[in-house]
Amino acid sequence: MAHIERFAPSPTGYLHLGHAFSALTAWDHAKAEGGTFLLRIEDNDHTRVRPEFEQAIYDDLHWLGLDWPKPVLRQSDNMKAYQTALYLLSALGLTYACECTRSDIKKAQPLPIYGPDGQVYPGTCRNKKLTNTKNTAIRLNMAKAIAHLGGGDHVNLLSFTDINDGRNEHSLNADQLLSKCGDIVLARRDIGTAYHLAVVVDDAAQNITHVTRGQDLFEATQIHRILQVLLGLPTPIYRHHRLIVDENGKRLAKRDNSRAIRKYREGGASPQDICEMVGLGNG
Repeated sequence: MAHIERFAPSPTGYLHLGHAFSALTAWDHAKAEGGTFLLRIEDNDHTRVRPEFEQAIYDDLHWLGLDWPKPVLRQSDNMKAYQTALYLLSALGLTYACECTRSDIKKAQPLPIYGPDGQVYPGTCRNKKLTNTKNTAIRLNMAKAIAHLGGGDHVNLLSFTDINDGRNEHSLNADQLLSKCGDIVLARRDIGTAYHLAVVVDDAAQNITHVTRGQDLFEATQIHRILQVLLGLPTPIYRHHRLIVDENGKRLAKRDNSRAIRKYREGGASPQDICEMVGLGNG
């Protein structure tokens, strides 16, 4: 099987050193295996994306020495595929409409529980029969999803491979999926899809065999594995790499423009300098 890696940034800000590390890591492994490196633009959040940020992604990656096949998959052009996946899950009776705002969720959960998808949803709308779902989010009923797959014992037999820690197999945990992930959002009310659904659909559509991404997404992989099984999609091999952090040990964010790749470029840094900054030595 051909080795296919991908780098999938969102054009909601400028790429920083953490993005450089992830992209270069995926690129290096793809080339070492004689495979393919793909770029995907995760631009479904039309409220935050900007054309200048998307162009900067192309410019920064080309400057680092990366290239990829054209055309690039842009999520905004792939909404039909997400709607099809959402329809399949809804046809199985595994989804429900949710009208809660973030403020509503906070009020309903005085002692919030946090997981890989942020604050775990308390299930306020789970048993409601909303007649008008035009402006609602769509959530996965995690308990029903687990039951559909045969129950907790069957779900616990599912696993995924993380080759960043010695090709270890990681089993899913039904109890954690319920308590730490809960009823995740599959489609936001203002967008029509959400990260977890879109990423598994895209990885399958692009025949991705290896997903390289940060350790901060390790717990979310349980969610993606569940969705892959429910939708009958293949599961890639994962590589959850270390995070690039600032001097205080905090993960870099796009709002921290002092670590933006373009900032270093404008300051006279070379691609080799970037590789050394993120600990890749000679790349």
